[in-house]
Amino acid sequence: MFFVLSKIFSFLTHPFSWIVIGLLIAWITKRPKLARYSFRGSIIALLFFSNTVIFCEFVRMWEPEGTKIEEVGHYDCAIVLGGMASWDNSHDRLSLRRGGDRIWQAINLYHLGKVDKILISGQNGFLLDDGLDEANQFRDVMIENGIPEEDILVENQSKNTHENAVESKKVLDGYPEIQSVLLVTSALHMPRSKACFEKAGFSDFDCFTTDHYTGDERGYKFSQYVLPNASNLADWQNLIHEWIGYLSYWFAGYV
Repeated sequence: MFFVLSKIFSFLTHPFSWIVIGLLIAWITKRPKLARYSFRGSIIALLFFSNTVIFCEFVRMWEPEGTKIEEVGHYDCAIVLGGMASWDNSHDRLSLRRGGDRIWQAINLYHLGKVDKILISGQNGFLLDDGLDEANQFRDVMIENGIPEEDILVENQSKNTHENAVESKKVLDGYPEIQSVLLVTSALHMPRSKACFEKAGFSDFDCFTTDHYTGDERGYKFSQYVLPNASNLADWQNLIHEWIGYLSYWFAGYV
């Protein structure tokens, strides 16, 4: 039930939903004052949430600082959180989303000898079954690309970040030789992920963030200050999702 409600609530927290609802109210209401305020509010929201600089400055306050590859030490296992792909039913293959940087960076760390094993955590975070069995499918792809099967661990029960942590702990409890762990996920997702893993009993682990929206230095172009960018609406939804997700996890006792 928590999983289903979280997906419904996610739709309602999308800035584009707010804009559409405001415009619909302005269109159908018989009250001129309400129509005027709804229309103006929708336009202001559209300009605010489509501005690149505004989005980046908000996300900068949330994302942890990244770590350069050369600064990463050695770990027995990297835990890579799912939610980084969809399943292309037309061609029977994984299709990477923005979060695919997680698996790419983990594979790079493996080949550099900085991690000995990779644990892929996550089954399918969608409400409807679309053929995605993420952890197992990524395992198969990694084996096909030369990574030994014995160096790949799979946790294929979890559907959210809380379950990622709980189920990953169960898997690693079966490997007492694994002592040092590196948690790998998107920078936007890391604050909630780190808190979940701490709550689940991971006492000694480090974090490696991927696919950052921001960097150490600001280097905005003039167009980013003045021109709306529709993709920022979706990016804002991801940020708001993490804010609300962290808060709801706190209420539920997951962090």
